[in-house]
Amino acid sequence: MIGTEVGAVAAAASGVTVGGVAVSLVQLAAVLGSAPLLVGVMRQVRARLEGRAGAGVGQPWRDLRKLSRKESVRPEGSSWVFVGAPLVLLGSTLFLATVLPFVSTLSLTDGVSDLFAVVAVLMLGTVALALAGLDTGTAFGGMGASREVTIAALVEPTILLAVFALSVRVGSSNLADIVQGTLTAPARVLSPGSLLAAVAFAVVIIAETGRLPVDNPATHLELTMIHEAMVLEYSGRDLGMIELASAVRLTVLLGLGANLFFPWGIATALEPLALLAGVAVFALKVLALGVALAGFEVFVAKWRLFRVPELLAGSFLFGLLAVSASYFLA
Repeated sequence: MIGTEVGAVAAAASGVTVGGVAVSLVQLAAVLGSAPLLVGVMRQVRARLEGRAGAGVGQPWRDLRKLSRKESVRPEGSSWVFVGAPLVLLGSTLFLATVLPFVSTLSLTDGVSDLFAVVAVLMLGTVALALAGLDTGTAFGGMGASREVTIAALVEPTILLAVFALSVRVGSSNLADIVQGTLTAPARVLSPGSLLAAVAFAVVIIAETGRLPVDNPATHLELTMIHEAMVLEYSGRDLGMIELASAVRLTVLLGLGANLFFPWGIATALEPLALLAGVAVFALKVLALGVALAGFEVFVAKWRLFRVPELLAGSFLFGLLAVSASYFLA
């Protein structure tokens, strides 16, 4: 009896609940299962719009299965940094898929989905992959790492500003509280601060996931590569982990943007039907954004590298204006 009460008090103090664990597992399964399919849908949309047949929606899953059966070959002279980078990238991305408010506003532990903690974990995977690119000692790896760090240095502050603009009226930097606040006051979606933040966050998604016009995920041209230049030396299971982490990262950012600015449909109670509806609505929102992004990429070309900082500086300015609007136009 006493032991049960002590355990309940300890669980309450740590913020861990059985319902929160269930929600986190549901979110992890939903994101992990749908991420490769989202990439397949986006590739198929691009193929159809470009007049090609395409490889099919399930091709990313088939690629991951093939890579999982192959042995990883590591370059001579590489260290534990090269070996551990895929694990850090995949682990940090899956952690975000677990704690962010995708299916429900309840998470594994209260307060884990804080804005500053989420951006730090997001940056952790980026830095790990950049260090792996440098660890190989190749020209392409170093070039890709330097470009990735340059973009990350401009993108991460924009994420902070865009989401911080939404947190001003809520009075909390917890992402679940921001989503709950928007559900309580839907008119905030059309406020100047929210609209400016949405534009800034859209550019962040494009840059952080390496999409056009910042980067081309389908190219292997040496002069234009950013993300692909850092992973040229990876193969087998290591490459499979990186590909899966990239797909999950895309799903996480699209889902976060969808729920921050269009949170309707997310579950606010621990009921099976509410969670099931939350999974379905989350999948539909991410699919719609993914299709829109794939269609947008067909009609734009990759920008020159020296023009990318101009785009990111513009998104930073939108984020700064969003914060100012949230304070002065409240």
